Amino acid sequence: MQALYFCAPFREQLLEFYANSKNIGDAEENLLTCLADLFTQISSQKKKTGVIAPKRFVQRLKKQNELFRSYMHQDAHEFLNFLLNELVDILEKEAQAVKSEPETSSPPEKTANGPKHAQANGVSKEPLVTWVHKNFQGILTNETRCLQCETVTARDETFFDLSLDIEQNSSITSCLKNFSSTETLNAEDKFFCDKCCSLQEAQKRMKIKKPPHILVIHLKRFKYIEQLGRYKKLSYRVVFPLELKLSNTVEDADIEYSLFAVVVHVGSGPNHGHYVSLVKSHNHWLFFDDENVEMIDESAVQTFFGSAQEYSSNTDHGYILFYESIGASNNKS
Repeated sequence: MQALYFCAPFREQLLEFYANSKNIGDAEENLLTCLADLFTQISSQKKKTGVIAPKRFVQRLKKQNELFRSYMHQDAHEFLNFLLNELVDILEKEAQAVKSEPETSSPPEKTANGPKHAQANGVSKEPLVTWVHKNFQGILTNETRCLQCETVTARDETFFDLSLDIEQNSSITSCLKNFSSTETLNAEDKFFCDKCCSLQEAQKRMKIKKPPHILVIHLKRFKYIEQLGRYKKLSYRVVFPLELKLSNTVEDADIEYSLFAVVVHVGSGPNHGHYVSLVKSHNHWLFFDDENVEMIDESAVQTFFGSAQEYSSNTDHGYILFYESIGASNNKS
């Protein structure tokens, strides 16, 4: 929540939504109205210090999703995914209500992170692009090259965040390279090539076709260990830079991003622990731990990279990273 609040373009558009919805008090309550109300309370607060408890938002979240009703430790990445997709659903429904489309039109078909093209009365309809999409949505392209006829099949999919496998003593750059590395499909995993009309050996890789304005990177720190029969937290040291160059894109153009928030998981395992966040605001780094907020030095961000040893007393590890793109081509809309 702190990372989203300090995501300036997202916050500004949410506050604008609240300002434009003059009858928000009379409107049907949902996660979007609760979040907009919460962010407005924080931004319009006259007091210089203090806290605002997000009670209404939390109550609504529990009502909306049973996963968050218990007192058990819940995953911040699952929460982020649920929240962004829920906001998109609400904005799309509102836009459809405004358009008052005929009842015969088909509802848009959904993917995990956004709408696909849908047919309405036989006419191809463009998917609605909300301000959530404009901030967070990127496009991946999954390329499969048949090694027999060299035909490349490309399939696009949208994403709101990238989940990366991690290794000990690595970096975000190397994790991204592994994410886009070429995989050979052979033996039982052969690919059915439409041109050859048969199963063939093929090479497959994932590339970023359209990078998002806000790049959210989720480090897969929780891994299921078959021998143990349970999930284990990987405390691996993964270096995340303050400035990131994204080079594994379709255009092969380097896109620069600047880190502005880190969600940190504190704890030795996946079933218990605590979350804190680091946020950059007005060129200063702040450390948020519930109601406690303190200014930290930029160099202190490195202490959350992870542990170089398998067992360490340090259990504070970077889990979700928020980067904003730098450059004239990414002016706020």
